[in-house]
Amino acid sequence: MTLAASAGPLHTPREPAPVSGFEGIHRYFEFASGLWIAQIVPGESYVTRGGELISTVLGSCISTCMRDAEAGVGGMNHFMLPHDPSGGPGASGRYGLFAMEQLINALMKCGARRQNLEVKIFGAGRVIPGTVDVGGSNLRFVRRFLRDEGIPLAAEDVGLEVARRVRYRPQTGQVRVLHLPMTENGKIAAREVELESRLRRELARPMDVELF
Repeated sequence: MTLAASAGPLHTPREPAPVSGFEGIHRYFEFASGLWIAQIVPGESYVTRGGELISTVLGSCISTCMRDAEAGVGGMNHFMLPHDPSGGPGASGRYGLFAMEQLINALMKCGARRQNLEVKIFGAGRVIPGTVDVGGSNLRFVRRFLRDEGIPLAAEDVGLEVARRVRYRPQTGQVRVLHLPMTENGKIAAREVELESRLRRELARPMDVELF
C-alpha cells in the first residue's frame, strides 16, 4: 500500500499590524479558523482594522462589541464593574465607564463615526446564585450608558446562570457565543468569587457613591 505524501508544515500568515495602543494584547494564529485571534482578559480592550477575531470568556463581566462597518474598524472591551466602588475616578478598563469611553475613543481615532456604530453586548451572567448580582449591575450600567449616549443596541446575549465564551469578528459583525456551565470553568468561578468578595468589602465602607 502506498502512503500519501506528507502535506508539509502548515503555514502561518504574517501577523497583522496592531492598531496603535493595542500592541500589548496577546494574539495567536488559529489554524482551524485560519484567523489571527486577539485574546482579551478583564480590564482589556482591543481594536482592529483587519479580519482578526477578538475572543474572551465572561462570567458576570460585560463585553461590548462595537464597529463602524463603513470605516472598517471595530473592537471589544471586557469590564468587571460599572465603576470603582471606592469612589475613585475608575481610570481602569476594569470599570464600565472608562472601558466604554476608551473603546469609543479608540474607534473614533481610527475613523469611526458615532452615528455609524453597531453595538452588541454579552455577559452579565448570575454565576454565583444567592450573592450580590454583579452581572445585573453591569447590565443596567451598559444599557443606561448606551441610552444616554444615543447609541442603539443591535443585539445582546446576557444574564442566566452561565459563563460565556465570546468570539467577535469586527470585519463582518459576526459573533459566536458558547454558553459554559460554571461547574466546568473553575478559573472563571474562582475569579467571580474573588470579585464578589471584594465588592462586599467595598460596599461595607461608608461612601457617598451610588453603585448601580
